[in-house]
Amino acid sequence: MKKYVFRASLYLLAGTLTLSSCVVSKKKYEDLLARKNALEAEKATLTKQKTTLEQDKSSLEKERENLQQEIASLAAQKAEYERNLAKALKEGKALGENLNMSKTQIDRLNADLKAREQRLAELQRILDEKDRAVNALRSKVSNALLGFNDKDLSINVRNGKVYVSLAEQLLFKSGSTKVDPKGVEALGKLASVLKEQQDVNVLVEGHTDDVPLRPMTNMQDNWDLSVLRATEITRILTNAGVDPKRVTPSGRSLYVPLDDSKTKEARQMNRRTEIILTPKLDELFQILETT
Repeated sequence: MKKYVFRASLYLLAGTLTLSSCVVSKKKYEDLLARKNALEAEKATLTKQKTTLEQDKSSLEKERENLQQEIASLAAQKAEYERNLAKALKEGKALGENLNMSKTQIDRLNADLKAREQRLAELQRILDEKDRAVNALRSKVSNALLGFNDKDLSINVRNGKVYVSLAEQLLFKSGSTKVDPKGVEALGKLASVLKEQQDVNVLVEGHTDDVPLRPMTNMQDNWDLSVLRATEITRILTNAGVDPKRVTPSGRSLYVPLDDSKTKEARQMNRRTEIILTPKLDELFQILETT
């Protein structure tokens, strides 16, 4: 009888443990699902912001090209009116009303041409200042990170922005979201530069290779890994004094590789974090809005 009672107790205990395990697993799943949904929503917002910035830049370049074409057209019209006026004077034709009209048109064209040239000069001045600021920023960042291996990081200027690319081996162990001490040191030196550059926005992009994560990790996929790494780097920068309002973390997963091949070297190159530094264009946008 005691043997049967012992067995029944054992079965009851096993059932209780199984039920508890199911409850814990379900809660963990719901937490992970909620985090995944939040990360996907954040990704959509960041993608929209990136698209808007690219469209703004394209619009500015197009605006400058159109303005240059308009100036050339106005200059050609002015030259044509002046030729006609000189021809009329040379042939001794009566000037009268037509001559007065031509002179009025030339004066109007001159005024319009001058205004547009001034606007173009102002736009060019701001663009030149932006280029100088970008180059100066690149120089400061390069000097701050001078002691690190070229294989661990690179600094380039593309599309009016400074790209600081940090290799995985400098920042993280494989599959980890915790930054290594050497990576913390590099990020601290970068933060010391960014604290002084108040007119620079910072975008932190996490990138992975195309190898799926191991099932034992607490992350669902490479989206999770890239976002969590970018968020961890953002915390280090902001804890070091960079204004959180200027910093945006984002994850690109495996979808923006530097090398599409499947070699070990290519995958190592693709596992990186890019910190993109963008000078603000408020002054330029104000000029465009007032014209």
